Amino acid sequence: MSDISFPAEEKEIIVEKIQTYFEEELDRDIGRFDAQFLLDFFAAEIGPYFYNRGLLDARAVLARKLDSISDEIDALEKITDMRR
Repeated sequence: MSDISFPAEEKEIIVEKIQTYFEEELDRDIGRFDAQFLLDFFAAEIGPYFYNRGLLDARAVLARKLDSISDEIDALEKITDMRR
């Protein structure tokens, strides 16, 4: 797995959200550099947990879809004298 990174435009939006959170929730000003540093830390250290959770969720969706497809294929099967 490669490192988690964001395009510049997304990174700017996330940095602004971090700054806003610190301002509104913690009543502290945090500079753009510190917010970027915090984002880099979370992306490297915490991001993989979120990434893996996303993969687990994707697997669950895929498994449900495959079950549905399998059921649809079973419904197409014709009755014969041969049993499996």
